[in-house]
Amino acid sequence: MGWFWADSPKPSNQSVPPHRFANNNARSPPPSCPMHKNNVNAVASSPSACPVKHDASVAELSSACPVPHASRTATTGTEPQSTLSKLNPLNYMFRDLSQARAPNQTHVLPLEREPSTIPKGDGDGNWEYPSPQQMYNALLRKGYTDTDVTAVESMVGVHNFLNEGAWGEIMEWERRFAGGLYKGWRKCSRGEANFEATVKKYGYEKEVDELAPSLVRFQGRPKEMTPKAAMVQVMGWIYPAMFATEPPFDRHDWYVSREVNGQRKEIRYIIDYYSGEPEPTGEPVFYLDVRPAVTPTAAAERALRWGCDVWWKASGGEVREAARQQAATKQ
Repeated sequence: MGWFWADSPKPSNQSVPPHRFANNNARSPPPSCPMHKNNVNAVASSPSACPVKHDASVAELSSACPVPHASRTATTGTEPQSTLSKLNPLNYMFRDLSQARAPNQTHVLPLEREPSTIPKGDGDGNWEYPSPQQMYNALLRKGYTDTDVTAVESMVGVHNFLNEGAWGEIMEWERRFAGGLYKGWRKCSRGEANFEATVKKYGYEKEVDELAPSLVRFQGRPKEMTPKAAMVQVMGWIYPAMFATEPPFDRHDWYVSREVNGQRKEIRYIIDYYSGEPEPTGEPVFYLDVRPAVTPTAAAERALRWGCDVWWKASGGEVREAARQQAATKQ
């Protein structure tokens, strides 16, 4: 360990180890060994000082938090709210739908809101449709400043009518499959036209009548075409005589609460809104494609409902059913 120290033993004519004890009885170490000096200067004179500079300013700087909290707090306080944060997460509409008249509005709009037949997911009554004035204000806030104010009342009527139709289609799915796939298969086994008779045949009337699904939330996604709608567009390009149609003008995702074995389960339904050729009287025509979003269970539900109806018709089920009813009438 001698090389760590500045002092080194003086050269001697006799080559002996530095810690070799003398032959006397004292056995004292050689005076040149720094490890056995009684004077503290032997240690103090060595380069044993800490290589880190313990300067007060440096220590204070190194222990400080590198994040400037003052500027961070000031920035957070002045940060504006995003548009998404102003929306109601249940329907992705503005939380405060004003009933006030819009600036430069030339036509008076009703303020009454029409209740729907769609139960809320929290059990607090049914959903309410916006009033024409609220609808107009919401359209302006979304950037549709060219909206014809005189047409808003008709728009609200069509909006409410389509939503009621969508809920009716969802209820048809729930009536078939809320009780599970097996019961759904039995209910669908004799085709769509004989659903009520099949329910009565298997004794499911009470279960179907007491269904109480509810709408938890919904979201409009008009700019996101569903895979099925995109496929229909491709088929229309390949076989226009059968599949030609305009793209859907709107899309909604509805989240429905279904009771399964005493527990609530959330089912997502997809709705594509299509416009058809108007009636000879000029009334608009709309088509709704309502189905559960694709999951393993929902895929089985869709296959059962469509497949059973096709099989019933293709196997002559309608003919057999008509013959049976005719024979029963004669008796």
